[in-house]
Amino acid sequence: MRFVDFFNALLEGKLIGQKCRDCGSYTCPPKATCDNCGSRNLEEVVLSGKGRIATFTTTYVAPSGYTDEAPYTVAMVELDEGPWIVGRIDLPADEVERAGQELIGARVSVYGKEYATEPFYPNKERRVVPMFRIER
Repeated sequence: MRFVDFFNALLEGKLIGQKCRDCGSYTCPPKATCDNCGSRNLEEVVLSGKGRIATFTTTYVAPSGYTDEAPYTVAMVELDEGPWIVGRIDLPADEVERAGQELIGARVSVYGKEYATEPFYPNKERRVVPMFRIER
């Protein structure tokens, strides 16, 4: 699967991963080998797109190319199928600050959001960011 296909699927509401035919583990985002056993015997699957926040941090001073988007909160989410993925929490920074550590373990669903492209992003036509919507 190509980089651009993974992100385009997010915009369509699908989270694409891979299941290892040798050990049964899931990998996301898709890559050349299984994260668990290193096998290349992988099949493309649509994952649930559901998981829990494992950790997060809010960026107030963004790197070059992202300054107009700050502040934003980046999280690591453990998907129900097992792999961890990174993306942004779909909440304003002040709401994240009020919630604090209560966000750890919060249930989320994944979707894609398009942002303006920037010079360092590989796809110059479209930049898609994985986003996490808190399930209430």
